[in-house]
Amino acid sequence: MSARPLTLPAAPLEDWLRERYFQAHTDISSSGVHNYTLGELRDLDPSLLDIAELDRLMFRDGPSLGEERLRAAVAARVRPGPGHVVMTTHGSSEALFLAFNALVRPGDEVVVPGPAYHSLSALAAAAGAVLRTWPLRPENGFVPNPADLRRVLTERTRLVVVNFPHNPTGACVDPNGRAELLELVAASRATLLWDGAFTDLVYDHPPLADPSQELDRALSFGTLSKAYGLPGLRVGWCVVPRDLVPELVRIRDYLTLSLSPLVERLATVAVEHADILIAPRLAEARRHRELLLEWAAASEGTVECPAPRGGVTAFPRFTTHDDTTSLCERLLSEHGVLVAPGRVFGHPDRMRIGFSCPQGELERGLAAITKELGAGAADGRRESP
Repeated sequence: MSARPLTLPAAPLEDWLRERYFQAHTDISSSGVHNYTLGELRDLDPSLLDIAELDRLMFRDGPSLGEERLRAAVAARVRPGPGHVVMTTHGSSEALFLAFNALVRPGDEVVVPGPAYHSLSALAAAAGAVLRTWPLRPENGFVPNPADLRRVLTERTRLVVVNFPHNPTGACVDPNGRAELLELVAASRATLLWDGAFTDLVYDHPPLADPSQELDRALSFGTLSKAYGLPGLRVGWCVVPRDLVPELVRIRDYLTLSLSPLVERLATVAVEHADILIAPRLAEARRHRELLLEWAAASEGTVECPAPRGGVTAFPRFTTHDDTTSLCERLLSEHGVLVAPGRVFGHPDRMRIGFSCPQGELERGLAAITKELGAGAADGRRESP
């Protein structure tokens, strides 16, 4: 059966950030750790931009699955299960696009978390899937409940899509919850799509193991954009069953063919030195998470903030606002502070706040929110759509 042409909806988060990202002086919107510079990356490997080595770099198309040294570095870190291989991609976004188009046919049921980053749901819907939501419930702090997943699985479920730690809430399954999730998928006819963009950013337990180690019907995805602080490289990967590779390559032949050899060289250094890049950002995020939770606790009920278990974003509710969009607009126009309104994730009374930025930037951003909340209280304002 041939796939129908994709009809992609607008991406509300990207529409919000597209111009505002470059206007802000203080960014507490980001879902990734704050960025590294090329100089900091070179410090990990002084030969990285050695002129003689660069002179030998041939700007030719690379292998369809990615350069071998980079793939080996990812495999050494992720440790794919038997029968799975690593494919490097233009960010995990390309990997997700390839996977949905290879696996989804019109009418397939696809389980997605709710709320969710738009790529995890919109790409499936665009490929013709019938979406079924695994609800992450605000009244439970968005903690994922496998019982809720069990209720939405059916005989027709083709894919189960998850991302833990979760964007935007920071919710995560623990190792026991991961095991229960894998058991549920294994007992169904579905394939698991595991978005591991935030795998290394966890606070209460070690990073969760790649699901392919226990589950044959699993694909996982990773990126340098979130935990590594290198979003501008646009490098990601997927871990896929070997027999699916020809279909992914066939689709890729119409898109990107391969990555740039220069980008792959930089990415290889990053993955080979992953712990050196990730550890200080994670330690910083841990401190900033406590700062954010203390700020919310001091709001006297104005801000209700579930503690993120992973990632570097929180998704607090603003009890005096039915819709925070106008508040977010004022934060940018009056204070130069960028945040993401909850409506782009289907929860308009909330706001996504990223806390892995320099501490002074986070403090300025939170102080601006406090000031605007105080101004709203002073004039009796309660905002609604």
